[in-house]
Amino acid sequence: QVQVVESGGGLVQPGGSLRLSCAASGSSLSISRMGWYRQAPGKPRDLVATIATGGSTNYADSVRGRFSISRDNAKNTVYLQMNSLKLEDTAVYYCNVIFGGVFGYWGQGTQVTVSS
Repeated sequence: QVQVVESGGGLVQPGGSLRLSCAASGSSLSISRMGWYRQAPGKPRDLVATIATGGSTNYADSVRGRFSISRDNAKNTVYLQMNSLKLEDTAVYYCNVIFGGVFGYWGQGTQVTVSS
């Protein structure tokens, strides 16, 4: 049974930092792409950042230069370091993991709230 579990969300003031983690398990297939998406109330789920097995990354324009995605292939874990957080970064953040280049799974989401 595949599990994708996020952690690390919370409440932070504008300008602050948070680090999200996501651990994937339960599949015999290798993980290809891992990524983070976010969804604010009343808005669609949008890409934040993705990282491929070899380490190539992709970022949304709104977070480039402030957020950094990384992964530990030995632990099947992906991280999102979020710096210089803004009010508009408030959202539920979801981890997405693709096994075998085909099968995609979502985590349950973790709330990030940026507020003064």
